[in-house]
Amino acid sequence: MSFLLGIDNGGTATKAALFDAAGRVQAVASRAADLHETRPGWAERDMETLWRSTAAAVREVLEAAGRQPEAVACTGHGNGLYLIDGEGRPVRPAIGSGDTRAHGYIEAWRRDGTAERIRSLTTQSLWPGQPNALLRWLADHERQALERTRWVLMAKDYIRFRLTGEVWAERTDFSGASLVNVPAGRYDTALLAAFGIEAWQDRLPPLRGSLEVLGHVTQEAAAETGIRAGTPVAGGMFDIDACALASGMLDDSVVAMVAGTWGNTLFLDRTPAADPELFMSSCYALPGWFLMLEGSPTSAANLDWVMREFGVADYGEANRLAASRDAAADDPLFLPFLHGSHAGPHARAAFLDLRARHTRAHLVRAVFEGVAFAQRWHYERVLRLRPRPARIRLSGGAARSAPWVQMFADVLDTPVEIPAGEELGALGAAIGAGIAAGVFADAPRAVAAMTRVAARRDPDARRAAVYEERYPRYRRALAALQPYWNWNPHVSRS
Repeated sequence: MSFLLGIDNGGTATKAALFDAAGRVQAVASRAADLHETRPGWAERDMETLWRSTAAAVREVLEAAGRQPEAVACTGHGNGLYLIDGEGRPVRPAIGSGDTRAHGYIEAWRRDGTAERIRSLTTQSLWPGQPNALLRWLADHERQALERTRWVLMAKDYIRFRLTGEVWAERTDFSGASLVNVPAGRYDTALLAAFGIEAWQDRLPPLRGSLEVLGHVTQEAAAETGIRAGTPVAGGMFDIDACALASGMLDDSVVAMVAGTWGNTLFLDRTPAADPELFMSSCYALPGWFLMLEGSPTSAANLDWVMREFGVADYGEANRLAASRDAAADDPLFLPFLHGSHAGPHARAAFLDLRARHTRAHLVRAVFEGVAFAQRWHYERVLRLRPRPARIRLSGGAARSAPWVQMFADVLDTPVEIPAGEELGALGAAIGAGIAAGVFADAPRAVAAMTRVAARRDPDARRAAVYEERYPRYRRALAALQPYWNWNPHVSRS
């Protein structure tokens, strides 16, 4: 039996998981992400601390499992900026993908038409946490840091470098960062010039694929992680690709959703979509396919705040409260914008239509529903570009809640399937490692062996009819509040 190691460096945690070739998890370990808001709107992390946390999580997994992996691959959050010098040392703290210091550049590129002109090349929206904007900010404010930089990396590419000592840019990550001509799958000097960063093109490493072996574990990394020296390390992939692969996405027949901090809807096509109404397209982990994403930070993380502030003991109690009552026409409505919005940069969260008779159960159910409504908002944009799927594969925090999964099926009026396992990012990376190392002959065999559907929920016609009445209220509330959000002088513009 072969064993495969997946490493997932997310925005909130670092996870390592060892799987057998049937996709069964052998051991998992995690470490909290050491992310600091050093100034308002800044999100930075110490790169040495990130590596040490990753190495510790890997060592814990291998010691617990008592097994060695046949191959390793990394995944991680997209965008942000990880800079190293010619000796492989961090130039400055890494910048996280939620950083907003470069917001002014995004606004300027939208006003002067740059964003529209380059859309056919990037096939994605521009936002402050992308490397293009961050590199421009550094060129204007920390030029010496860029001059000391030899290589620009993403989170998982930095961890792969620490494992192997080799520097590569993996295509799925870089194609989701407005640094690559996505239809062509390569760097484009004209694109970089549009952002004023063409002078730094030689800092971008050569592009390689997710399913290639891009190095082997060094003796130094073996001593720190416990992985046997010489173990092959695959290219790895953007975390959205990892979740999609672990959800069984091999072609355009499946739509996947991820409900965590972000609520993402994902689908594949042979051609990238440059539609301005779609958040982004990028190169997929499987050659010949492009991954389309429509989403916003409007998902299950909203529940964490509500639980903390309203005294809900745990997720079990949240599920019981949400399931204790069905939706009624006059129930409260929740706008799930605690961490961001799909309704514009100034939109904020709110409960609407509260009355004295409403209880915690009403509020928790409203949060579940508001998150599902935000997901439907994105789903409807996706359905402009492709046929309605026969089913949706749902992962993330909401997928672990039976009443929430049922609500998704009812609100979306589409059957929802839950992929088996909780560490889908690490599983997707491990699948890629198995393909790259030859454990599997190809992606279909790897996915068939390592993934399966754990549960399915079909829409309930009666509940779906109620949501068909309530969802337009959600849309009308967004439209009605836009003038207030745009006027309110106390709303942060960062």
